[in-house]
Amino acid sequence: MTLDARNFSITLVTTPDIAVARKIAQTLLEAHLVACVNLIPKIESHYWWEGKLEQSEEVLLILKSTSSHAEEVKLVVRSIHPFTTPEIVTFALDDGCESYLRWISESVT
Repeated sequence: MTLDARNFSITLVTTPDIAVARKIAQTLLEAHLVACVNLIPKIESHYWWEGKLEQSEEVLLILKSTSSHAEEVKLVVRSIHPFTTPEIVTFALDDGCESYLRWISESVT
C-alpha cells in the first residue's frame, strides 16, 4: 500500500528555552500525537513585536505527525507554551520516503 504524503505534516514551534521545548516534546510524544520531535537550541530570532524590532535566543522544535493530528498538536502546544502568541505553523508534506511515512503512521495513534 502506498502512503499519501499529504496525510502527514511538519509543525514548527519556537520556545524561549530548552526546558519548555523538552516539556512540549515529552507531552506530545507520551500522548502519541507526534512520532518525533527535533530540538534545535540557540537559534537567533529577529522579529517585530508590539511595534519594536526584537531579537532573542530561542529553541526550534520540528514536530513530525499526521495531518489528522495537527489541530490536537496545536492545542497541546498552546496549553504548555508560555507565550501569548506562540509560533505554531504546520505544513502538509508533498512527498516523503515511504518507510519513514509508515513509521510516523505507526508511531502516532
